[in-house]
Amino acid sequence: MGKFKERLGKMSPQKRLYALETLPGHLAESVQGERLHQLLTDFDFIEAKLDAIGVQALIEDYDLARVSDVLLSEGQGKMLKLIQGGIRKSAHVLDSDKTQLVEHLWGRLLDFEVPQIQGILEQARQSKDSVWLRPLRGNLERANEGALRTLAGHSDSVRAVAIAPDGKTAISASRDQTLKIWDTESGRELRTLTGHTDFVNAVAIAPDGKTAISASWDNTLKIWDTESGTELPNLTGHTSGVNAVAIAPDGKTAISGSWDNTLKIWDTESGTELRTLTGHTESVNAVAIAPDGKTAISASSDNTLKIWDTESGTELRTLTGHTESVNVVAIAPDGKTAISGSSDNTLKIWDTDSGTELRTLTGHTYGVLEVPIAALAVAIAPDGKTAISTSRDETLKIWDTKTGTELRTLTGHTESVNAVAIAPDGKTAISASHDRTLKIWDIETGSELKTLTGHSNSVYKVAIAPDGKTAISASDDKTLKIWDTETGTELLTLTGHINSVNAVAIAPDGKTTISTSDYALKIRDLLSGKEVASFSGEYRFVCCAIAPDGVTVVAGDDSGRVHFLRLEGVSGGG
Repeated sequence: MGKFKERLGKMSPQKRLYALETLPGHLAESVQGERLHQLLTDFDFIEAKLDAIGVQALIEDYDLARVSDVLLSEGQGKMLKLIQGGIRKSAHVLDSDKTQLVEHLWGRLLDFEVPQIQGILEQARQSKDSVWLRPLRGNLERANEGALRTLAGHSDSVRAVAIAPDGKTAISASRDQTLKIWDTESGRELRTLTGHTDFVNAVAIAPDGKTAISASWDNTLKIWDTESGTELPNLTGHTSGVNAVAIAPDGKTAISGSWDNTLKIWDTESGTELRTLTGHTESVNAVAIAPDGKTAISASSDNTLKIWDTESGTELRTLTGHTESVNVVAIAPDGKTAISGSSDNTLKIWDTDSGTELRTLTGHTYGVLEVPIAALAVAIAPDGKTAISTSRDETLKIWDTKTGTELRTLTGHTESVNAVAIAPDGKTAISASHDRTLKIWDIETGSELKTLTGHSNSVYKVAIAPDGKTAISASDDKTLKIWDTETGTELLTLTGHINSVNAVAIAPDGKTTISTSDYALKIRDLLSGKEVASFSGEYRFVCCAIAPDGVTVVAGDDSGRVHFLRLEGVSGGG
């Protein structure tokens, strides 16, 4: 036990809390730089402060450390900034799960070959008295690189964000049908705006920062008082979902774009529709207003952009050149140029006065703002002679791997087949489908042996235990299910993930399973379903596996990063 932890242990709860709250400030005020540096690099203090008071207070302690001749040296200042940066980048995780402090310090600081940093990590490692996943290399964004912090709280994907003119608050719009107002300095959620009944796709903040307008697939726009969170007049009139909204520089008018192929100009004070702009032949995906407020540019799925006179509603010109849907558009501060992004994998820069295309920017491998569709699955039998593939055409196909010949087609699913696993004996396979079922197949005959029902949404993945007697499935219904493969009986449902479970794997010993859902990776005991350990990443996990040693975990995320973790605190994992 460290000296600081030992001293804290001798204090009463009240004195302990007082010491954690005031000691850093006292050391800074009395210019005791060396002692302040020692305190802020002591893992026992970091852990105790986080546990007792919270992550934001801990982050603010590091702001007390000033680099000067009488407080801290430059080297000490850099050291503290690294620790603060690592904690701040993981604040969203530590706010909800303080037990992941050690994992996240390792993930963000491991690659810094600084003796004192490595010392803190070793101190942190020795503090763990439970099973945990230790990064084998820096597997999270390094401290003070990339984003400063992550704001977490939405229960579905975030579609848009806007920052208030004073920079102190931001508003996010989400598929969870809400908007959230955030304090950009602390990352704290100030309030949640509810009222929409479908995805919220866009949000814009008025120049005075006092109101915001949101656009939703519920066919409406809503005006909000940003200080109170109160809903002001609704803007109704679109006959389909609203994809985009922009507010004019004077704050008095707004323009929206919709799936109904139109744009509408609104009086923001009264909520009145002033005019409708028609001309696009498909959905309007984005809109931007020029700095002078007199013109606007819209982007559409009809492959074009259009420039409009906002006062009269007249179409001034059409910008053509993209070969697929135009998804985004922005206007330069001088109002003379605009840039658009398209599903044709390009961005284009335009002269807004003449409508001339100035240049095309290429390099994207997928359409700008278009989500690529993941490839489906294939599994190879243990003897290597056959393979099974899955498809969106609702079938599986069995192939001869030597000749490439299709041996048979397996039909029975009523929607896309997402995954397939072959039993260790090579005689049966299990498939997972969007139709919410799994099916067990006889590989030799191609006949369907049984259907496993119970999931309430799409089944994304399936894994079979080494003994071939049990399987586990992962679903969009946020659960995993363990099945008896011989009888087709559901043995256990595993809950705990807060979003779709998109990957699952079973350890070679058949005793543990790993699953991923969005940013969370969980290890469980396969027999009881009990959660053993977890790790939160900063990008959505998309795949996972357990090495033959049973303690090394590999997971891939949306950023392209591969995470290597070791299960510590279990037999063979020390």
